Amino acid sequence: MTDLKWTHKTTAKIAEELRVLGIDISPNSVARLLKQMGYSLRVNHKQLPRVSKVAPAERDAQFAHITELREDFALRGLPAISVDTKKKELVGLFKNPGRAWNKAPVNVRDHDFASEADGKAIPYGIYDIRANLGSLFIGTSRDTPEFAVNCIEAWWCDEGQYRYPDATELAILADGGGSNGTHSRAWKFLLQRQLCRQHGLTVTVAHYPPGTSKWNPIEHRLFSEISKNWAGRPLDSYETVLNYIRTTTTATGLKVRAQLMSRAYDSGMKITDAQMQELPIIKNEAMPKWNYTLSPA
Repeated sequence: MTDLKWTHKTTAKIAEELRVLGIDISPNSVARLLKQMGYSLRVNHKQLPRVSKVAPAERDAQFAHITELREDFALRGLPAISVDTKKKELVGLFKNPGRAWNKAPVNVRDHDFASEADGKAIPYGIYDIRANLGSLFIGTSRDTPEFAVNCIEAWWCDEGQYRYPDATELAILADGGGSNGTHSRAWKFLLQRQLCRQHGLTVTVAHYPPGTSKWNPIEHRLFSEISKNWAGRPLDSYETVLNYIRTTTTATGLKVRAQLMSRAYDSGMKITDAQMQELPIIKNEAMPKWNYTLSPA
C-alpha cells in the first residue's frame, strides 16, 4: 500500500505502476479486474438538486399562487402569457446539437468562435397559454429589460389586443432572473410605462422561484419544440432561424410566429428611487418579491 488514496489513471498507467511493484499484468487484465470489483467507466450524472435559499414551503406556496392566478384569468377569459429568453445562438455555419435526416453530413466550422459569426440571435419568447400560440422576437444586440418589454408590447399590438379585444388585464409568468428578473427596476418601470399607461392594461406579474424555471410553460411547450425542429441543422442566417421557428408545430395545435428585432439596445438603464416611489405598483402581501400588479394610473 502507498499513500495514494485515489487515482485518475488509465488502465495502461495502472499496469505500468504494478510492473514497478513486480506484478506483471496487461491493461486488459486491469480493466477486467476493475469490473470484477464493481468499477466501470462512468460519466457525471446531473442528479443533485440545486441548493436554494428558498424554503420548500415558500416555493410550494408560490406554485399554488401561480395556479390560482392562471385559473382566475382563464375563468374570466383574460390573457395570461409565459415569457422568457431562449438560449442565445451564433448565426453562421456552426454545429447545432441533435441529428437530422440527410444523405450526407453538413460540414460546419470546427470551432464556435463568436468573431466568425454573422451575428447573434437572442430569441425572446411569449407563449399565450390559453390559445397555445407562441411568438419569438429575435434580437441582435443585448437581452435587456427594455428589449423584453418591447417584445411584449409588440406582441400585444400585433396579436394580443385582437385576440382579447375586451381585456383590460394581463397576467405575465416569468423567471426570477435575466431581463425580466424580480430585482430589475427597469423591467417594472417599463412594463408600467409601455403596457399599463400606453395601452390601459393592468398587468399582474408572477415570478417562478429560483431553480424552478423549467416549470415555466414556455420552456416545455414552446422552446423545447423549437429546439427539436432545428436539431442538427446549422443556423446559418437570420432567415434560417426565423423559418425554423415559424415552421414549428405540434399535434396539439401549437403555432409560432417569429419576427426580427434589429434595434440596438444598451445595457445599464438606471431607474431612480424617485421614479420607483411614483410607480403605481401593488405587491402581494404574502410573497411581495415574486408577485405584484402594475396599474395604468
